[in-house]
Parts: sequence; structure tokens; C-alpha cells
Amino acid sequence: MNASELILNREGSIYHLHLHPEQVSPLVITVGDPERVPKVSRLFDRVEHRVRKREFVTHTGWVGNTRLSVVSTGIGTDNVDIVLNELDALFNIDLKTRQVKPNLTALTFIRIGTTGSLQPEIPVDAFVASWGAIGMDGLLQFYQAAAQQNHPVLSALREHTSGQWDFPVSPYFSEGDAGLLQHFSKGFHHGITATNSGFYGPQGRRLRAPVRLSNYLDLLQTFEFQGKKIVNLEMETAGIYGLAKLLGHRAVSLSTVLANRPAGTFSQNPERPVRRLIEIVLEKISDGI
Repeated sequence: MNASELILNREGSIYHLHLHPEQVSPLVITVGDPERVPKVSRLFDRVEHRVRKREFVTHTGWVGNTRLSVVSTGIGTDNVDIVLNELDALFNIDLKTRQVKPNLTALTFIRIGTTGSLQPEIPVDAFVASWGAIGMDGLLQFYQAAAQQNHPVLSALREHTSGQWDFPVSPYFSEGDAGLLQHFSKGFHHGITATNSGFYGPQGRRLRAPVRLSNYLDLLQTFEFQGKKIVNLEMETAGIYGLAKLLGHRAVSLSTVLANRPAGTFSQNPERPVRRLIEIVLEKISDGI
């Protein structure tokens, strides 16, 4: 791989994350907010590596006998593209020879994020585990991912929005890992996540700039596929699920609901449910997820 494709820093670390292979675990918690990384790692039994570059913060340590890392992605699937590809490279590409390793390592990604609920019955401070995610951001259209670009969910979405959909990009769809999702059944709402390329117009918020599709939220809220509804909106899950599937990894996305869009409400104490979700994830990891 050319130096312009697999970019390394002078001391040999991967370009954006600034990590060496020994500084990261194949079990990775991803969070968007860099400030959430120490909120996760302070619950570790011990931390052995702390690395920061730009918005990408990595802490690696131990919970009981399990080694794990927590990595911040920043906001959006553009950053997810960087994080998942570079983490995969640290395990599956020999950085010295620039060759793909003959024996590949499957990574586990657990996203701890925040989200907005699209269904009135899912209140603020509730938890969502994403069965799958529709990517409204276009990331997977740049990869050879035919199964995700032509999933039956998308056919159902096109039929549901026929004559009303004036959308500038082609959505894609990818499912989370069924085995991981089983660990997060009790106390979680399950359904489809809509991953968007921005926070305001792309999620149907109207401040001063006019939006292109005024009934966007209504179309998503009323969609159903095999009994599953679109339950929430956020900005990373489809990219994580899509790239994990493409690279042979497993992933689950878990979110704390901070906003209920139909009700127009926002959590009065967002830190409390986010901390509880972190505790739940670490408990599951300690039990041997």
C-alpha cells in the first residue's frame, strides 16, 4: 500500500488515531464526545494507555480480566470512516510491510451514544439498541457493499415514501450483530435507527435555513419493516454497522434518548442516563460479552 493510502506518522503510529497496535484492544467501546472517554475509563480497574490527537481520544485498560479500549469518534460517519478503517488496519495490516496479514482479527465495537427518539412512546432518558440502521449520509455508497445498498429495508422504504421522497442521496442499510444485541434486550427499546449527515436540517430541525423535505420526520416515523419501526435519529450507527460488516467485525449501537422529537422534550439531566448506560455496558463486558 502506498504511503498516500496507508498514512503513518513519523514514529510509525496510524495517522489520525496516533496509535500503535499494542495500544488498542480488539474490544472497543466507541463514543462520539472526546470528553466521554475519561467518563468511561474512570470505571476501568486500571488504564495502561492514554492517547489523544485532535478529536480522537483512546484509553486502553482492563475491566476484571478483560482488556478493552474506549475511543472517541467525534460526530458523524465521516469520522467513523476514519476510526473503523484505522482500527482495522492496526490489527489486520502489517504497518511495516504494508501488507494485509494472512490471519485476520475480528474486532468488537460497542457504541455508547446519545440520540433523539422518533416514537412518542420512547421517552427521554430511555435506552435504544439499534437492530439495524438506515444510512442517510451516503458513506457506504463509496464502497463495494451491494448487500447494504440493496437491502429489502430500502425497497420497503421506497415503497413507503413513493411520490413523497425527494432525497438527495441513496440510503443504505446494515444490521447490528445479533449475538451482541441479545445482551441488551431487557431495558432497551429495539428498532431501526436513521443515521443522518447532520444535526439540524438532516434531522428535520428547522431554525432559519429552510429544509428540503418538510415531512421527513413523519415519513420516517410511520415506516415499518417486518414489525420494526424507525425508533431514533443520530449520526454514527449506520456507518459503524456498515463498515463493521464490510470488514468482518461485529458491532452493536446503544443510545441514551436525550430528545423526544414528537413530544418536543429534552432530558433535564442528560449525564445521569448516559452514566447508567456506561455502567450497563461495562457490567456486560465484565460478565463476558
